[in-house]
Amino acid sequence: MHLDHFKHLSRVDIAGGGQISVVGDYAYLGHMDAPHGTSIIDVSNPSKPKVVSTIELETKDIHSHKARVIHDGKIMITNVERARRGFFRRGRDALALSQRLKVELGRAPTAQEIATAGGYDPAIVPDLLQAGTVAFDAGGFRVWDISDKSKPKMITHVKTGGDGSHRFDVDDQYLYISSGRDGFVGNILQIYDISNPAKPDLVSLWWLPGQNVGAGEKPTWKGTRNQLHHALRVGNELWAGCWYAGVRGIDISDIRKPRTIAEYDYHPAFFHPTHTALRPTFKVGGLDIVVVMDEEAEHEQGREHAFLWFFDISDGKSMKPISTFHVNEGDTPYARNGGRFGAHQYQEHFDGPLLFATWFSGGLRAVDFSDPFDPKEVGYFIPEPGLKGKNVQTNDVTVDWRGLVYALDRFHGLDIVEFDN
Repeated sequence: MHLDHFKHLSRVDIAGGGQISVVGDYAYLGHMDAPHGTSIIDVSNPSKPKVVSTIELETKDIHSHKARVIHDGKIMITNVERARRGFFRRGRDALALSQRLKVELGRAPTAQEIATAGGYDPAIVPDLLQAGTVAFDAGGFRVWDISDKSKPKMITHVKTGGDGSHRFDVDDQYLYISSGRDGFVGNILQIYDISNPAKPDLVSLWWLPGQNVGAGEKPTWKGTRNQLHHALRVGNELWAGCWYAGVRGIDISDIRKPRTIAEYDYHPAFFHPTHTALRPTFKVGGLDIVVVMDEEAEHEQGREHAFLWFFDISDGKSMKPISTFHVNEGDTPYARNGGRFGAHQYQEHFDGPLLFATWFSGGLRAVDFSDPFDPKEVGYFIPEPGLKGKNVQTNDVTVDWRGLVYALDRFHGLDIVEFDN
């Protein structure tokens, strides 16, 4: 492993995941692929973590890669999302294209004609057309009683529609989940009252103009490029990464009527989609700022890798970019070993102007943003590749009540480290 200003405490050899969260003495890990669902890990001794229970998924048609915990560690929420959702989405698009071409041509189009019109590989057109016919109605979220960490018990499964739910924020009162919904294109914000975990109640919806096709809106973009990735609550605001639509600030002082109060879209000038946005609760360098992170969803030679943005929102009306933070490919030995290199996610709470950010094959980076005009790297941790190959894909990070940092690999392995500043 490679590290600077970090001390390695332990590694859990476990299937890779999409999210890690820690409440008290337990870590909750949502896995990427079936049959692995959610693992609960005792981290009371961070040098010797112990898996105490694992939830397995009942079908390979879903994955459950996000997990958050509320009500003093007694209730857990996990997402339910269609596995290979991108492939099935392309299947629906290909099927619709085939039907349109049939009308235009007066006959059934060939696979080559569909491929040419849709930009597909002709070899996969038959599989895409088949995928476009496969129904899916399991997407949503599940609520678990975890008062006994060794025996999680599902309380309810709420279906939200579309291809299911992705990332979310949650507190003891409300769930703020990014999910598909019938009548909409792409994921939108769905807010549920979960004060009674057994009976979540839909409170409100928020979406980007153009997503509500069921009500006659028409998107100005292709496919699901503009949609909610997820939103994070700070006071009476939510800050949202909206994929290729940039950043949005949402006022939820009236929880039943979310309204957009700030926005900034740097696409198409910048290549990567907007993943995460969060407003620190404190001023930084005398400014109110928002920290925004893109995701290295793909990369094309000659384009920038995904990176961090810092925005000034001090006037309360507009967002102004004031700086960015990048990692060079030369700063990791794994950048060219296959897989992704670039930004993805940071911890979803700030106690001060220091963040820990995952950079896929760049590992974990510690960034000091006490001067928001000049953020600086102050440490890094790059783990050894997991069991699935020669690359590192550090995917998610969180910080516990002791200040310990948890770095989760997308493919395999969880590392617990301590930052030494």
